[in-house]
Amino acid sequence: MSKRNTPQRRHNILALLNEQGEVSVDNLARRFETSEVTIRKDLAALESHGLLLRRYGGAVSVPQELIADVGQPVSAYKLAIAQAAVRRIREHSRIIIDSGSTTAAMIAQLGRQPGLVVMTNSLHVATALSELEHEPVLLMTGGTWDPHSESFQGQVAEQVLRSYDFDQLFIGADGIDLGRGTTTFNELLGLSRVMAEVAREVIVMVEADKIGRKIPNLELPWSSVHTLITDERLVEDAREQIRARGINLICVAV
Repeated sequence: MSKRNTPQRRHNILALLNEQGEVSVDNLARRFETSEVTIRKDLAALESHGLLLRRYGGAVSVPQELIADVGQPVSAYKLAIAQAAVRRIREHSRIIIDSGSTTAAMIAQLGRQPGLVVMTNSLHVATALSELEHEPVLLMTGGTWDPHSESFQGQVAEQVLRSYDFDQLFIGADGIDLGRGTTTFNELLGLSRVMAEVAREVIVMVEADKIGRKIPNLELPWSSVHTLITDERLVEDAREQIRARGINLICVAV
């Protein structure tokens, strides 16, 4: 099976797993006439969506008692926002992807973008990028591990970022204060601001139900934001306030 037909191959892997209860990497590689490396990436991608559990040398079906707890890994709103964000990326761009579930939803689509260089401070994002069949050039900030945000922060990370320049930053938020900008529960704000400093376009990705939240910690003021991608649930009054600040507002339909 051609490498270009990744979605079909992964669908077939799941169908085979449902029949047999377990599969092995070497058997799948022979069956689909591809490399074991590619099969491992397939299994890792399917596991990240809660569709199977990897085991040494292969994978097994998700136990029935766990299925109710897995739930939908990414909301339809996050996926639509992520798709709109990816459409803004040009070939051979240098981008930053911050930690967070909405920004992470972009990753599965980035394998189709040729020549990308991606910087991140998130181990989750880095791991998911490395599992793409055509992964971009990956850069990590390093720094001090912050368990709250599950990302690297601190002066080392900031110094690494200042060594580069980027076309775009993709960043989420815990809330949007219509009067001030993006807000967060995390008190470690320095790295986000450095990310914004070194990127030509700052793109905030957030679901509409977070807009209007009053959270004490201001992360990025409106003056640092160029584009806000949210969903169609955003009320008209909030849309007008955001556009009045000169922000490029994109409200995606689901």
